[in-house]
Amino acid sequence: MQAAAEPDLDALRAWIGRQEVVEDALPAFPAAALTATLDKAGPPGIGAALPPLWHWIHFLNLHRWSELAEDGHGKRGGFVPPLPLPRRMFAGARIAFHRPLRIGEPARRVSTIRDLVLKTGRTGRLAFLRIDNEFIGPQGTALVEEQDIVYREAPRDGMAEAPSPVPVRRADWSRRVVADIALLFRYSALIFNAHRIHYDEPYATGRDSYRGLVVHGQLVATMLAELVRENLPMAQMTRFHFRALHPLFVGEPFTLNGVREGSGVALWAQDGMGAVAMEAGAELSV
Repeated sequence: MQAAAEPDLDALRAWIGRQEVVEDALPAFPAAALTATLDKAGPPGIGAALPPLWHWIHFLNLHRWSELAEDGHGKRGGFVPPLPLPRRMFAGARIAFHRPLRIGEPARRVSTIRDLVLKTGRTGRLAFLRIDNEFIGPQGTALVEEQDIVYREAPRDGMAEAPSPVPVRRADWSRRVVADIALLFRYSALIFNAHRIHYDEPYATGRDSYRGLVVHGQLVATMLAELVRENLPMAQMTRFHFRALHPLFVGEPFTLNGVREGSGVALWAQDGMGAVAMEAGAELSV
């Protein structure tokens, strides 16, 4: 496979400071649809607070069909810099919740390209893009999210995904999940995400060299946040963070785990071999 062109860091860093604004009326349907997608009852209605991480089903970028790149994401060079590295991963985020976004109350997302760093690692060249998102409702800033997006070279022959070490720790709560294609299809539709690794198996296993369809990192993070809500329903989440370590795949069981640690919760998703695929944590006020 032909190597990607050498990125021009000076030209790409000109994107730092660029902003985009997306407004959303926060209608009730997306939350009702996510409730069903997560196999829950009692969708939140008009006036209800949007649960933690459910903001990802709102404030969507509505790229036209002609604006999509080969991988299904929007073509780069608009808000996102034109990085010549083909593989993209939502690697992690840190989110502070200041006040709720409420269904039926218009709000807006203000996104800013905050930083761009190029590195060379075991798998080749990497680009770390940080995007800061501020979500503003009628009463002011509701939540602030710092996103880490990683771009990588195409996989080399024989270069397998390296799993994280098997953890030795106790979980207060644990839930087994086997994601199927229908679940990924519904979640992709909800976040208007056409990334082909989530639905196009020949593309995922051929072009990107995964061993199967990839479960969305945002979906796994949302499930971990839901684990907190299910077990501590009276607690208020004030912060959440996650870091994706390696992919989870359709049809392969994984577990969502959580343990209380002082005023917070340590969270992790663990694959069927016991390796940690995602680390996360939540801070709570009761």
